[in-house]
Amino acid sequence: MKHSLQGYTLIELLVVLAVMAILAAAAMPMVEIAAQRERERELKRALWEIRDAIDAYKRANDRGEISAGASRSGYPPNLAVLVQGVELAGKPLEGAAVANSRGTSGRVVFLRRIPRDPFAPSGLPAEQTWGLRSFMSSAEQPQPGDDVFDVYSLSPRTGLNGIPLRRW
Repeated sequence: MKHSLQGYTLIELLVVLAVMAILAAAAMPMVEIAAQRERERELKRALWEIRDAIDAYKRANDRGEISAGASRSGYPPNLAVLVQGVELAGKPLEGAAVANSRGTSGRVVFLRRIPRDPFAPSGLPAEQTWGLRSFMSSAEQPQPGDDVFDVYSLSPRTGLNGIPLRRW
């Protein structure tokens, strides 16, 4: 009487494990690239959101719609002002969030919150994750100053497009 053994041999199991390890090793760079791409998308969204708020502040200041203690350039003195809001000076703003707390007066808020730089260390407050560029500084050598004309990433990394993240 013959006994029929069913199952896999040790060699077959080792071959399957080796093939799975090769496939996993080949997939890891693709997973890392996908994660990098998603963080870059988050960075672009955050930069757009902050820059849009800075521009809205500048337009409102130039039109005399806000009574802000803005610098001579008309840009906000810091990022926190965009979240805390500023007093309305006259007519209501178009397209901005107005928090009307006292009759006809109110405050205009340009950001609900300051977005974080996704490439910054997680322990920092959101406002400290950005490099600030003053109106008076050059684009090549951005420096902080009396106002916030632009923001940039402080990360030393380079994007998948080959451009350093701080130049985005």
